[in-house]
This record gives sequence, C-alpha cells and structure tokens, in this order.
Amino acid sequence: MGGITAITTKGERKMPKFGKKYQEVAKLIEDKLYDPQEAIELVKKTATAKFDESVELAVKLGVDPKHADQQVRGAVVLPHGTGKSKRVLVFAKGDKVKEAEAAGADFVGSDELVAKIQGGWADFDVAVATPDMMGTVGRLGKILGPRGLMPNPKVGTVTLDLTRAINEIKAGKIEYRTDKAGNIHAPIGKVSFDAEKLLENFQTLIDTLNKVKPAAAKGQYMRSISVSATMGPGIKVNPLKVSAKG
Repeated sequence: MGGITAITTKGERKMPKFGKKYQEVAKLIEDKLYDPQEAIELVKKTATAKFDESVELAVKLGVDPKHADQQVRGAVVLPHGTGKSKRVLVFAKGDKVKEAEAAGADFVGSDELVAKIQGGWADFDVAVATPDMMGTVGRLGKILGPRGLMPNPKVGTVTLDLTRAINEIKAGKIEYRTDKAGNIHAPIGKVSFDAEKLLENFQTLIDTLNKVKPAAAKGQYMRSISVSATMGPGIKVNPLKVSAKG
C-alpha cells in the first residue's frame, strides 16, 4: 500500500514518527526558553545532515497582517551573509544594462527576459528592476508574485541605483515579510558559521524587526522566537532577553 500515515481505531490520523537522528538530537533540547547564545550553540549541535544546513529564524509577531498598518515587510543586509550565493536577475534597458552587468548581475535584459519567464524559466533567486521597467515587469505579476520574486520598492528591488542593490544582495541581503498569521521566517546563515557570526546575524534581524514595529501593534510585539537547522528541531528563544538588546 505504501502509505506511512497510520489510522488509529478511532479513525484519527497518526503522523509518522521522526527519524532516529532527529529524536536523538531532540533530547538535547530542554523544555525552556533559551538565551540567544545558548540557542545558537545548540542549533549547531542539532545539525546532523550530511550537507551544510541553513540556520532559520522564526519570529511570531503581535500584529494582525490583515490590517495594512500592521504588516511588517522589508530587507536587511546581514553582517555575515547567509552562506548562499544568490543569482540576481535585473530588468533594465540602455545604460542601466552595463551598470547591472558591471555590478555582477547574473542575468540582465528586458522584454526577452519577460518572455523567457513567461515560458517557464525561473533560474534566479532575486529580481531587481529599474522603475521604468515596472510596466513591462508587471505582466509577470501572477508568476513572480506567488514566488516572492516580484521587484518591490519597499525592499529596495525597484531602484535606479542598481550597483548598490546588486552589491547588497550579493553581500547577504535578505527580505522578511509577515505571513497571514504574523510569522516571519528568514535564514540567518549556515551551521558551518561560527556561533558568534550566527549570533550577530540573529541580532541584526531582531534589531531590524524591533525598529520597524508598527505603531498600531498592541501588547507584546515579539510573542515567540525560535531557531533551527534545516533538518533539526526548533529551539525556543526567550523574547524578553532578545528585546532588551533591541
């Protein structure tokens, strides 16, 4: 039959158990809220995959994203990058094509790139556009929008300063955005990073989220924080210890 979901006598679905490695490292985590430094060091210990796992930060914010004035969205350059090189596509014409190429863009073009993407191609991680190209790029809204790849002035990807935008992305700029439940998920590096570098990236993102706190947000702003490796369990961080530094 091949199914891994078991059905109990009451007809309830029973989820499959985690693997042995996951269960073993999960035992290292106590049922408590950790200081940021402890949590980062523990993440490195719980990474057991054969590849260099990403370290992810998840933050539950006390906002209601249904209201426009409580949406949290932006971008920040992490001091030590994410450990992943990003392929940058730039929509531009004229002199801006040379500027983008000189700055290290992986793909540069206009209508021909739009047609290529409409044909199903999507071999890039970030898209940047000059303002005059947005009329053309707008045709890709239904394709790029759901993937989070649509250029947007709020995160600096619609700009005339292509050199700065490309340099920041290549240096480790990440975007953050609340989902429908008010959660933010973002990479802050790789498990191969020194704990100190991961902690600095962690604190940079937390400080940024504190700075962009919506005025309409009520009650505790940072409700819960956790860090985890790609294949590892989540480790809860004490939001009060973090906010005190913000």
